[in-house]
Amino acid sequence: MSSQLSVARLLWRAENVNGARINTAWTSDGVRSFTYRDLVSDVRDLAGALASIGVKRGSRIATMAWNTRQHLAAYFAVPALGAVLHTVNHRMPIEHMAYTINHVSDEVLIVDEDLLPSVEAMRGRIPTVRHLVVVGEPGAIDGFDQVIPYDQFVSGASTHGSFQEVDENTAASICFTSGTTGLPKGVVYSHRSIVLHAMAISTKGGVEIDAERAYLLATQMSHVNGWGVPYAAALQGARLVLPGPHPTPERFLDLIHGERPDTFVGSPTVAALMRDEHLRRNCGYDLSELKTMWLGGQVPPVALARWWAEQGARVVNGWGMTETSPMGTFSPGGSMQGRPLPLFELRVVDESGSPQHWDGQTVGELEVRSPWVAREYLDDPRTPDSFRDGWLRTGDVATVHPDAGLQIKDREKDLVKSGGEWISSVDLENALMLHPAVSEAAVIAIPDDTWQERPLAWLRLDADVTDEELRTFLATTLPRFWLPDRFVRVDEIPKTAMGKIDKADIRRQHREITGQPASTDQASTASDGRDHNVAVIPTRSGTTSGL
Repeated sequence: MSSQLSVARLLWRAENVNGARINTAWTSDGVRSFTYRDLVSDVRDLAGALASIGVKRGSRIATMAWNTRQHLAAYFAVPALGAVLHTVNHRMPIEHMAYTINHVSDEVLIVDEDLLPSVEAMRGRIPTVRHLVVVGEPGAIDGFDQVIPYDQFVSGASTHGSFQEVDENTAASICFTSGTTGLPKGVVYSHRSIVLHAMAISTKGGVEIDAERAYLLATQMSHVNGWGVPYAAALQGARLVLPGPHPTPERFLDLIHGERPDTFVGSPTVAALMRDEHLRRNCGYDLSELKTMWLGGQVPPVALARWWAEQGARVVNGWGMTETSPMGTFSPGGSMQGRPLPLFELRVVDESGSPQHWDGQTVGELEVRSPWVAREYLDDPRTPDSFRDGWLRTGDVATVHPDAGLQIKDREKDLVKSGGEWISSVDLENALMLHPAVSEAAVIAIPDDTWQERPLAWLRLDADVTDEELRTFLATTLPRFWLPDRFVRVDEIPKTAMGKIDKADIRRQHREITGQPASTDQASTASDGRDHNVAVIPTRSGTTSGL
């Protein structure tokens, strides 16, 4: 009989091969250590408690939690029972959180105490949830069949949970896209896809997660399986450093200083805030052990990458999205998104769907397929628009080089078409952020009577700079027609629940302020589910109701 690929197989290795290896987690009582053997014991306790309230194969269990030891236990316990884990992104709007819980029909909700106000706001709107398990003190919340503290819940189980043999193609977890331009879309990950993704990102063609490395996991476990890092770390015996509830740049730096991880996993936004905090403290943190900044979610500014390199940490990147589990390509450095991971296929196609040459110049829409790429959305009528002949239509404009190096040019909906020529919002943003006065930049297209569209740049500044000084700076590297006619200075640039620049919100604010639509308001129906994207330039219009 063949053995199935399953999350339980990862647990066997974590316990029997990597059992003595130590992880650490920040708690309100300080940093605490635990081994993989301790983790598997936690998993058995939680699995037993869930089984005791009737959780079985196919049951759907939600979490609203930070990067904690308890959340890590749920990552494994729920699928090991044959149930399905739904990690609710607690940074979404309340309406979206309630929508995802109802869409999945979750029966149990495991929630961190500090996130109870969100549960209170959804009370009466999530009728399928019968059991509320609170990591901390539940307080006076009611409206559920059972409300119980996590510690009491797991200690009250009469037996350890037994790990189930499951078909590898059955659902193990569900994540939702961020839903920036519509309701979030559910993406189902199978046991097989989780295991293969964990193996792929552990290879030399991937991120090379291995037992000799320690990973500070800043990217939220509440979204896209924490980029697959928890599963790959358990498989390889790599050390995890979990930052706990409400992490701050100061806490990340404290953990780097005290726990000595060699790899940071998170977003460019957080990396920039860490840089600013380090400088504010007169470089008072010891960063010498940190060797790699694995950044995703949006384009890492060149200036930011240079600064971290000066501290001894190279910035690595790649490309992926919720629908790709999320990793699809990886680059150990440079301006491109890297080459496909093992077992991951990609192509660029023209408007008719015909594949284009890999010459580093011809552009088209990026389409991908892999054992860990979604084939459909969970009970969602938008599925047909996003898939073609077994390929996922990403909505990214890209080119592929002869060595299989992927280069993302832009999102289709973010391109600016001015006088019949294309302007890449990503390239323009990167160029702006090379100016020492510019901390963040976001570019959108606005209608223009003469040129059809022109770029509008929103800027968060560290110092005063005039429009003309900015244009003079840009003109040294960019064509004149790329230079924005207008710059908008703001205290903060809007971000999505994922910490990415929220161009939909920028377009909305532009519309409210000026009474004029931003160009993409009239065309785009896409929902951006990307999680990694580091980029450069364009050449194609058309819209896709993809991702």
